[in-house]
Amino acid sequence: MRFYSTNSPQQTVSAQEALFHSLPADKGLYMPTPLPNLGASFFNDIADLSLADIGFALSKALFGDEISAVDLEELTQQAFPFDTPVVTLDAGKTNVLELFHGPSLAFKDVGARYMAGLMSHYSRRNDKEVNILVATSGDTGGAVAMGFHNVPGVRVSILYPSGRVSDLQEKQLTTLGGNIQAFEVDGSFDDCQAIVKQAFVDSDLNEILSLSSANSINIFRLIPQGFYYVRAYGQVRHAGKPVVFSTPSGNFGNLSAGVMVQQMGLPVEHFVAATNLNKVVPAYLQSGSYLPMSSVVTISNAMDVGSPSNFVRLAHLYGDDYDRFKANVAGYFYDDEQTRTGMKQIYEQYGYVSCPHTAIGIMGLQAYLNESKQDVTGIALATAHPSKFKPLVEDVLGTEIDVPERLAILANRPKQSIRIPALYDAFKESLLTSVS
Repeated sequence: MRFYSTNSPQQTVSAQEALFHSLPADKGLYMPTPLPNLGASFFNDIADLSLADIGFALSKALFGDEISAVDLEELTQQAFPFDTPVVTLDAGKTNVLELFHGPSLAFKDVGARYMAGLMSHYSRRNDKEVNILVATSGDTGGAVAMGFHNVPGVRVSILYPSGRVSDLQEKQLTTLGGNIQAFEVDGSFDDCQAIVKQAFVDSDLNEILSLSSANSINIFRLIPQGFYYVRAYGQVRHAGKPVVFSTPSGNFGNLSAGVMVQQMGLPVEHFVAATNLNKVVPAYLQSGSYLPMSSVVTISNAMDVGSPSNFVRLAHLYGDDYDRFKANVAGYFYDDEQTRTGMKQIYEQYGYVSCPHTAIGIMGLQAYLNESKQDVTGIALATAHPSKFKPLVEDVLGTEIDVPERLAILANRPKQSIRIPALYDAFKESLLTSVS
């Protein structure tokens, strides 16, 4: 498997190069080539396969002989000791794919743990320390912190917007210590992401540090997210109906991963891009014009992205053809009041407690089903455990929710972070000081 930049499709690099140097020099985004087609027979026989089994099968198809089957099986089994179950809300038409059963209680555990295993595999071949830079609007940072904590030969620097993540999300970013360093940025997620992108093209900094990313700009954070779409299909295939996925979307790596496995042969009837007021993609699907915006602060903070970097990948997967894009993806967006109402209605109707992001995914799915009138199996992605937003969820639902022990133990740990303005030079100086 080779990787090309969306800006230079004629030039390719190795998997190891794409993994450790996640942003091409031409500022495009890496994409795999060729994208293997797994064939209909593969998807007919996956009902009994675990997430780890599916990750192993897809990894073999992607890597071929580049990594041994023994090493790939060890990697996927260690990365995915948890499952991603589908929970039915009503007669099979509305289902929820729960992606919060990993250590950080968010869907990004899947990509972060796979990346950590892959980097560990390659790092055993050299002695140079890798410095991972990651911007987070909430869940990415916690998943990366836990996935890479104490991984030999790796240091992680996490940038997050001050005051724009939940208390428990912040604890996940700032309490582990060791090889994990948190930078609290006086700005938005877009500011954090801009700083990270600038670092990757700073030749002086890259001469000093070996930089890589664990954001979804890194193709290997994105690829394993496709595994749980396949796992979900295996759990509902027996119904014999077309499958529609609704993905709560911020930076659009999650949806890009779903489209990638669809193009590898996964039978998906349609996708729904469900967002909060950071609605640039739903607006694009309505008008045909892509107009990035300044991010808007909402209660579904992990999706507060006004300029989603993975839109480039998503459009590229459709050949930059608006009509193809629109034929396969529907877009819906919801403000905070609608999100609160949706959370309450989902709880009252189904007895299901959802975080605000998951509620947006469910609402987007229901809107699509109501409009299309199709007889399909709908699956909304539940991207985070509701306890990560405990005060909000309890206020909206009027009921107390339990916090899993692996999250509750962080509550009393002291916060450790470096506070910086939303300026690249301030981050660069602080980063070099912290790693010296």
